[in-house]
Amino acid sequence: MNRSPKLFFAISTPPMNNMTDSFSAITRRQWLAASGAAALGASPLLARAQADWPTKPLRLVVPFAPGGSSEIVARAVAGEMARTIGQNVFVDNKPGAAGNIAMQEVANSTDGHTLILGHIGTLAVNPFIFAKVPYEMTDFIPVTLVSKVPSLYVVNPDLPVKNLTEFIAYAKARPGQLNYGSAGNGSAGHLAFEYLKMATGIFVVHVPYRGTGPMLTDLLSGRLQAAAVGAPALMPFIKAGKLRCIATGSAQRLPQLPDVPTVAEQGFKGFEMTQWYGLLVPSKWPKAHVAKIEAEAIRATRSTVVKDKLANDTALAVGNTGAEFAAFIAAEQARWKPVIARAQIKPDGA
Repeated sequence: MNRSPKLFFAISTPPMNNMTDSFSAITRRQWLAASGAAALGASPLLARAQADWPTKPLRLVVPFAPGGSSEIVARAVAGEMARTIGQNVFVDNKPGAAGNIAMQEVANSTDGHTLILGHIGTLAVNPFIFAKVPYEMTDFIPVTLVSKVPSLYVVNPDLPVKNLTEFIAYAKARPGQLNYGSAGNGSAGHLAFEYLKMATGIFVVHVPYRGTGPMLTDLLSGRLQAAAVGAPALMPFIKAGKLRCIATGSAQRLPQLPDVPTVAEQGFKGFEMTQWYGLLVPSKWPKAHVAKIEAEAIRATRSTVVKDKLANDTALAVGNTGAEFAAFIAAEQARWKPVIARAQIKPDGA
């Protein structure tokens, strides 16, 4: 019998260990105070400090390999920020350890010009799958939630299924014989497919990769049967007929895929799966610089240019305040912790 995924959020969980306590205890008070720096922008001293910064190009670190939704989102907002902030904003892909390597590097950066594209994986998943991560959430100040990206459930077109209902029946007739790929253990794609497995009761084997790009290569070649990936990275292959979308993780059908029903429409009421991306800076940044980057990032994200670029790739531009982003992260941690525990998601090599 189909079970609503809402049930999985109601699972009680044991007390968190010290590491996860330090994450969840980041509290809105701590983050809100830090991210409220923008409100101080009226100060003459802060205005002077803002005018004198940045003094060199800004580096936006993306904690994943090129070729995924994260890079599309990062390049869209970086290009628009560069138009008005007075310096180039270049994207630097730093994959590895489910994003922990990049997060640690940015947390330890001292140049005052390095920021990171945070993600559902690095901010809401890693704290609960790693025994210890090499950074604390207090090492960062949330700047803005840039984008929400619906997950698309796709299969190689050689698989004889046209929709989710057929895929479920096919998988149930072959338990453990089908596989799906993701950008790595604990990645958004891993989370999305495990969420689907729990909702539908199917058994499909997970194959982790080091990034979305190499995973898509194998999916397109037929070495993988299925995947759940953010829409921007998949749309060109779906439109070209190289991949078949069997369901969207969005709450409503996507205008770009009007004939593809949502997971919820296909018998799993309440199901929704979106990835999300936002900007964070090291907490050691001066308040004036935080205030300026927040204002610039919000302006860029809300611009027609970025909205249109992301919409063309089925992503939604958000551009909220740092305080709102901090509250959003806390809510997402609470949402996904029981799902991770239920699926027993472990990091690579564990």
